[in-house]
Amino acid sequence: MERAIKILMISFLFGFSILTCFSEENPAMMITPQNVDFKICTRNYKVPEEKLFYLAIAAAKANNFEVNEIQSKTGYILFTAAGKQYLASIVKKDSENTLLKITPVNNNYFFAPGIVLNFFRYIDLNGATQITQLPKI
Repeated sequence: MERAIKILMISFLFGFSILTCFSEENPAMMITPQNVDFKICTRNYKVPEEKLFYLAIAAAKANNFEVNEIQSKTGYILFTAAGKQYLASIVKKDSENTLLKITPVNNNYFFAPGIVLNFFRYIDLNGATQITQLPKI
């Protein structure tokens, strides 16, 4: 009986480890520095450029990244995450589509992909919210 329980537990743990290795977003892969493809660093959104700019600022703050510089006229945000500086550029493609590109400032694409993916995830989750003007006090 004891042997059967051990075999069952070992097979359960082995099966669970296989599932976590082949899952789409393995947490260990998100925080481990690795070579990141440029395609992961860009994403198209069907929102106006001004709204995407505000969402990008909110995403940087929500992920506890240190915002170093904001240029609203040119549409870029310079922020620091995990000891490296990144540049988030918002580019208007046409009246409906906007491109967000997050690249490391030193052009070294060896970093944790979770920085970029969490940034995009925040915008994906909050992109449908309306931006409203706050009343003046």
